[in-house]
Amino acid sequence: RHRLGGLPRRTLVHVGLLIYGSLDTVSGGFIYDRNLVRYLRQAGDRVEVISLPWRGYGVSLLDNLNPGLRRRLTRAPFDVLLEDELVHPSCFCLNQRLRPRLSYPIIAIVHHLRCRERHPALLRRLYRGVEKRYLASVEAHICVSRTTAKDVEDVLGRTPPLVVASPGRDGLPGAVSRKEISARAAAPAFNLIFVGNLIPRKELHTLLAALSSLPGGDWHLTVAGSLTMDTAYVDAIRRQIKDTSLTSRVTLLGPLSAG
Repeated sequence: RHRLGGLPRRTLVHVGLLIYGSLDTVSGGFIYDRNLVRYLRQAGDRVEVISLPWRGYGVSLLDNLNPGLRRRLTRAPFDVLLEDELVHPSCFCLNQRLRPRLSYPIIAIVHHLRCRERHPALLRRLYRGVEKRYLASVEAHICVSRTTAKDVEDVLGRTPPLVVASPGRDGLPGAVSRKEISARAAAPAFNLIFVGNLIPRKELHTLLAALSSLPGGDWHLTVAGSLTMDTAYVDAIRRQIKDTSLTSRVTLLGPLSAG
């Protein structure tokens, strides 16, 4: 059985990637996954993407009993299986049942934890319980930030094998400092851009509330991101913009192409 660190550093490997929906989905998490797949393929590795359908949380739990998925993962000739942590409801029991039968390790790519989002207390307890079991079912974790790594440690109650692999230029020299941000915000006129799909956990409503409390000044906010992932939230954002008289100051562009 291949264990973490057991492969020679430059050995070409067969990698499985388990996700929901399409790898072409426009979101930061999927862009991260796409870049990872592109990097691995350019390095000569073989990457096979396994896609599960987007469904409700409760229905996705039934995937743990899916014999077709179980057979596919058991028979797959992977050297390692990467799972986007989004698929945790489909795998939190399945992984534990399969581990003794697999010839490869399972590693989770953790962008964020659902139990860290704002939900009613009962739902948060459910999500935390399912995610804790899922995080314990894999052999290691790739976390996209130090904050996410701390969340994983908190939910598990221990420090598991993990690595923090920040996306893009996060934390690299050249990033804008707090001092520079403060100086720009104090300028007579400034433009802001919010890049993210319009869903509650991105908290555009919090940014709008903060901006609406400013005493004045010449500013404009441009929002780039999907307007269809949560239409109820988008409707609430539009009402918030109207009710706070920010219609002339906020532009909702919707999703933009990479070009």
